[in-house]
Amino acid sequence: MLRNKTRITEIILLGFEDLTDLQSILFLAFLFIYIVAITGNSLIFVPVILDQHLHTPMYFFLGNISFLEICYTSNIFPRMLSAILTGNRVFSFSSCLTQWYLCGSFIITECCLLCVMSYDRYLAVCKPLHYATMMKTQTCVQFAAISWINGFLVMSLLLILMLQLNFCGPNEIDHYFCDYTPILNLSCSDTRMMKQLSYVTTAMFILSPFLLTLTSYIYIIAVILKIPSTTGKQKAFSTCSSHLTVVSLFYGSIITVYMLPKAEGRREMGKFSSLLYVVLPPLLNPFIYSLRNKEVKEGLRNIIRTIIHYKAIQ
Repeated sequence: MLRNKTRITEIILLGFEDLTDLQSILFLAFLFIYIVAITGNSLIFVPVILDQHLHTPMYFFLGNISFLEICYTSNIFPRMLSAILTGNRVFSFSSCLTQWYLCGSFIITECCLLCVMSYDRYLAVCKPLHYATMMKTQTCVQFAAISWINGFLVMSLLLILMLQLNFCGPNEIDHYFCDYTPILNLSCSDTRMMKQLSYVTTAMFILSPFLLTLTSYIYIIAVILKIPSTTGKQKAFSTCSSHLTVVSLFYGSIITVYMLPKAEGRREMGKFSSLLYVVLPPLLNPFIYSLRNKEVKEGLRNIIRTIIHYKAIQ
């Protein structure tokens, strides 16, 4: 099929085109998910910053994850909600690239943070005597900074290469938001190198952290199984089960979207999986991780007590 040679300036998202009859239900559902995700992650992020009792490596990384989820959902949901509510699915090409750039940056950063968190749990369970010396505050800050810088640096390089391509349409994307492959398919340049580069990037910055995380948990489980008492095993496993659940949820959808071959029959499954990744981790992470955690709940109570006390003395 011949493509229009005029350089495209706008993108039309077709992801919800066949669901116009469900417009009101979809809007309310996604609005509810967005509010719960922002609130839940804020209820972790804020206490981790303000409560001194939560200034530990584990909660420091949880705070980073929660802040990342707030950024990620705010990058995707407002535009999605606007498109569903108004029916206007037209966006500028530059804003579409920006959404993809931020989305990719957050994904790579989260992969790195989850890997660092698994290393933190490995040290806590397998090398408890060395934990305090190996996970100092400075070390944690360095790990987090490297994770964030790594995500944005990798995506900056991909963005520079993406901008070298010619995009001449058609300007329609059959997706719910602006993602790498749908945008790349709009190019009338030779994209073989970019597609190969995406597999290399995925292997280096998504698959490699996943394998390192998996290796950490193999060692953790091996140590836990050697603990003689049932109570000891349960206590050790409880410190890791939440993180392991989130890792499984995160990588399950990521691998489906970015690593399985893009066969024609998998296109709809890929779209649905990408929507699951957008919705489930930010929504469920607060409940899986910390809102059931006594320390986080106590941190929230301390903040509320401080606010009430401050208002009382005014």
